[in-house]
Amino acid sequence: MRYEGLMIAQQLLDELWDFDDPAGSERRLADAAADGDLSAGERAELVTQLARALGLQQRFDDAFAALDSLRGNTDPVVRTRVALETGRLRNSAGAPAQASVAFERALALARAAGQAFLEIDALHMLAIADAERGEEWARRGIEAAERMTDARTRRWLVSLCNNLGWRRFDAGELDAALDSFRTAARWADELGTAEQRQWAAEAIAECEAAIAARAAADARESGA
Repeated sequence: MRYEGLMIAQQLLDELWDFDDPAGSERRLADAAADGDLSAGERAELVTQLARALGLQQRFDDAFAALDSLRGNTDPVVRTRVALETGRLRNSAGAPAQASVAFERALALARAAGQAFLEIDALHMLAIADAERGEEWARRGIEAAERMTDARTRRWLVSLCNNLGWRRFDAGELDAALDSFRTAARWADELGTAEQRQWAAEAIAECEAAIAARAAADARESGA
């Protein structure tokens, strides 16, 4: 098992995670954390991901307990991940305002630590949790991701544009939503996974259908 630099390589976390199977992800993350070659910081990072897997199973008490075990950790990456996962848990538990506070803390910590991937993750989560400023956070995340040269970090553009599209779709801004979905599809073709490409195509199809239904309704109304 390979670890790189001051934080666990995102490629390894991608291999350990299956967001459709959080219980299986929990087992893989626990096995990885038992690796005797890990540093204390690497083990702590994996604990934050265990907390995330527990939260996805609605095991919030266990998830918060896992994060609480890391509260005294001074590693900047671990502190950033603790703030991020605290925010995700708060948001999943129906407390978006508290979640947004945690995500803003994660954003500041990631920026101070020079961790671009985690900085964009925090912006991505703020765009979800902070309804009032969601579009602003999404735009900031897109701008940050576009400045990156690393393909895995730039992949955030798929999620950011897709989420912005759904925000616009839900607001009834269908033409703007379609623009965002098409941009997400372009990034998915360039950088994304097969699943992301499928989601992008489905979003475009749903938005185009909604635009067609709106046009048909307008036509009926004008002909009445």
